[in-house]
Amino acid sequence: MSARYRGPAGEPDSSPEPSKPIKEVADAPAKAPTGFSVLDVLRVLGGILILSGGLSYLSTSGESMTWNYNPWWTRAREWKALLNRPVHLTDAQLLAYDGTDPKKPIYLALNGTIYDVSSNPTTYGPGGSYHFFAGRDAARAFLTGCFQEDQTPDLRGVEQMFIPVDPWEKEIPASISAEEKGKREVEAKEARAKRERMTKAELKNMYARELRLARKSVRDGLEHWHVLFRGDKGKPYWKAGEVVREEGWLKKLPRRELCEQAVKQRPTRKYE
Repeated sequence: MSARYRGPAGEPDSSPEPSKPIKEVADAPAKAPTGFSVLDVLRVLGGILILSGGLSYLSTSGESMTWNYNPWWTRAREWKALLNRPVHLTDAQLLAYDGTDPKKPIYLALNGTIYDVSSNPTTYGPGGSYHFFAGRDAARAFLTGCFQEDQTPDLRGVEQMFIPVDPWEKEIPASISAEEKGKREVEAKEARAKRERMTKAELKNMYARELRLARKSVRDGLEHWHVLFRGDKGKPYWKAGEVVREEGWLKKLPRRELCEQAVKQRPTRKYE
């Protein structure tokens, strides 16, 4: 009989392993997605907003959740004003909205813009400390501080209150000491000497610069009050409309001189 050949013991089987069952492959856990989804980003942003609002509320003693940032689109009264038609009144019609009629809102105007200040009748209504502003456009008085004399929208020449005067033209108060008076007289004498050494071109440039800065001060002063009455500083006021005036109305008014208080507020010119 022929002998059967057998391979050496312990030699590994070279045949391929059977593939894994289909069910086992299907049951294998899927790989976790990497990165942030849109939902994750929204959650993070929402958490930041909530945290910021809470910190602002604590820091401002409960007055604001937006760090005192008060843009118009966060104020419900502004959206209400957008839904309502803006009012258009003449100066004569505006007088009827000074708070004497409780059925009408309290309006005041500033350089042609009408604001609703009905939420503060104790200030702008009858008997209020600023009732003289109600029912009229007293833009000039807002700048000069002459509340009785300057209840007018005429701003012509008001920039003069911001243009400096020469030291020797500045009135010296009688109440100051003799020492202070002597000091001012010396400063005025030195300033006059410096002015005499300036050329015509230098003087012209100086006056032009002063006028430019004075006009900017007028714009900034008006904007300060516009910000207040728009409600940007948190006051419950809002823009209601515009004052209607005929073309050329300003030319029909006599030019006004600066009131006494505005004259006293003029700065003193410095000569370097």
